[in-house]
Amino acid sequence: MKLSTLAVAAFLLPATLSATTPLSVTADPETSSGEIEIPVISEASKARAAELVSQMTLEEKLSYIGGIDGFYIREIPRLGIPRIRMADGPQGVRNDTKSTMYPCGIAAAATWNRDMAFAYGKSLGTDARARGVHIMLGPGVNIYRFPKCGRNFEYYGEDPYLASETAVAYIKGMQSVGVMSTIKHFCGNNQEYDRHNGSSDIDERTLNEIYLPAFRKAVQEAHTGAVMSSYNLVNSVHMTENKALIKDLLRDEWGFDGIFMSDWTATYSSICSANNGLDLEMSWAQFMNPDVLKKAIETGIVTEKTIDEKCQHILQTLIEFGFLDNEQKDASLPEQNPDCDLTALNVAREAVVLLENEDSFLPFSRKIRKVTVLGPNSGNIPTGGGSGYVYPFTTVSVTEGVGEFYKLVPDAAKADAVVYCAGFDHRTEGEGSDRPFELPAGQIAQIDSIAALNPNLVVVVNAGGGVDFNPVLAKAKAVLMAWYPGQQGGRAVAEILSGEVNPSGRLPITIEKRLEDNPVFNNYYCNTDKIYNSPYDRVTYYEGVFVGYRGYDRAGTEPLFPFGYGLSYTDFQFSDIAAEKLSDGKVRVTASVKNTGKRAGAEVVQLYVSDEEARVPRPEKELKDYAKVWLEPGESKTVEFILDSEAFEFYDMDLHRFTVEPGVFNILLGASSRDIRLTTAVTL
Repeated sequence: MKLSTLAVAAFLLPATLSATTPLSVTADPETSSGEIEIPVISEASKARAAELVSQMTLEEKLSYIGGIDGFYIREIPRLGIPRIRMADGPQGVRNDTKSTMYPCGIAAAATWNRDMAFAYGKSLGTDARARGVHIMLGPGVNIYRFPKCGRNFEYYGEDPYLASETAVAYIKGMQSVGVMSTIKHFCGNNQEYDRHNGSSDIDERTLNEIYLPAFRKAVQEAHTGAVMSSYNLVNSVHMTENKALIKDLLRDEWGFDGIFMSDWTATYSSICSANNGLDLEMSWAQFMNPDVLKKAIETGIVTEKTIDEKCQHILQTLIEFGFLDNEQKDASLPEQNPDCDLTALNVAREAVVLLENEDSFLPFSRKIRKVTVLGPNSGNIPTGGGSGYVYPFTTVSVTEGVGEFYKLVPDAAKADAVVYCAGFDHRTEGEGSDRPFELPAGQIAQIDSIAALNPNLVVVVNAGGGVDFNPVLAKAKAVLMAWYPGQQGGRAVAEILSGEVNPSGRLPITIEKRLEDNPVFNNYYCNTDKIYNSPYDRVTYYEGVFVGYRGYDRAGTEPLFPFGYGLSYTDFQFSDIAAEKLSDGKVRVTASVKNTGKRAGAEVVQLYVSDEEARVPRPEKELKDYAKVWLEPGESKTVEFILDSEAFEFYDMDLHRFTVEPGVFNILLGASSRDIRLTTAVTL
């Protein structure tokens, strides 16, 4: 459900155009013109799958539900069932190939642009088609809960609404070109430390309001073909055998009829996984294999009907996507695709967030001619590690990008300005472990030394989430959060430094002044006694729904940089807010946005809802819609949002469903969660 009806999207900038040339984006994620629209699985696909299952031997069925050769579903030639190829990952096609390296997931969320997310997914799907990949193992949508999680860079930030909208657009884009998406990791995978042995103990309301919405919308709105389990336990049950979440919620309540697969080696039992909803064990059948399951069927512990159902889910999804009838590899598509390279550049341009710009130091003035580029990430394109790592054909580093605009000089004293590229990379941030909050001490020491020689210092930070920015802000005139910006990241950064591009990225996370300020600080690692004789660590999410900006608001804690924050080279003014109840029960909100500065730019209008009185503790405000608006200097546009009941509801644990309580709701429009410009109210 896309709640914004505003048809103004942020601009795309082809390599031949300047930042002053706005281009409209026609790829609306709801109506977008992909070549293929993947619907809910049809009755015809289900009937054909059932016929195939009826022809399979028990041995074939038992073998079919376990992966083969690392990233494949096995073929059954006699029935015309082909081998199905999968590939990592969310940021590019990873396995056994070079491919376009796109900006990381949190960078995609930082664009606050649904159309850009659609283009990202479509381009990634195009890369997959060029290689004959049927199923891509992404996107990742686990909520950013704490900055130390090693896979935050793959995900879409701290807010469930922003994460959901980004994921839905990405999935629709990918599946529009006939490539199946796999949303992951279902669910509660919010740390990498000891991920196989940690239980995320999450109450029913918090699960439904914070950690499940992106998965639900991926299933119900984007019709993702596959869902992947997480490694962790949820409420002391591993996700590959969690009946309450797989069968009762995902299948029965949400209506998911695609493939539920395990993450690689995320299956921990045979019988429980078989009976409680796992369709496909990847990367191979360590537990759900013919030897074990045949004995279980003989003794009645597992029924053959249960195995049939798994094969049915897999086959009906493959049939719906056309994989049994069409060649997946499109030989007309180049593996090194210039259109996909351009998408990577465009996403990077809109993802970079300008955090600090003392005395409007950026963009560089005409007096800046000689620039020194230093730092561990200056000569390479950093990216997070693990399954999100991609091997690109070509990259543009910050040094190379800046060299296209300025004369590069080696002396840290004779330069007109210094750009220092700090942060992490695949060796220090990635899958399987967590990372420090502090930047490496050696980098801080270098920043201090450089600032003493040349005060015109800009620091570019590469990371998958918040870091301790205090030492950087004390020395730098300007700071850019570049995330992991993909193969064209250096060019995008250089264009922003030079003013060719006006930064329009906004934070999809809150960045704390101190790590202790984070509302999850005391609840991130094991904080609950183990169950008797259990080997599993337990992390109780005591903060409940008050994660991210919700928690900062509740505690009255001032963040260093609030959720939704980002600077521009121009200024925007909001005015004339109005809210109107419609005959169908929805609420229309309108307002005017004007560019009052001297440069063209994009503003993100963020709509938050606040419930004045409720019988349960509710956040002070919650993001419920947004629109990215491109404006020329002096130009104004009217933005319109249509809010349905979802914008006002909370999850009632007594009724076990979402509900809206009658009363007064405040509608807040702002440029961040802490920069509210306009307020009105409606009574429901």
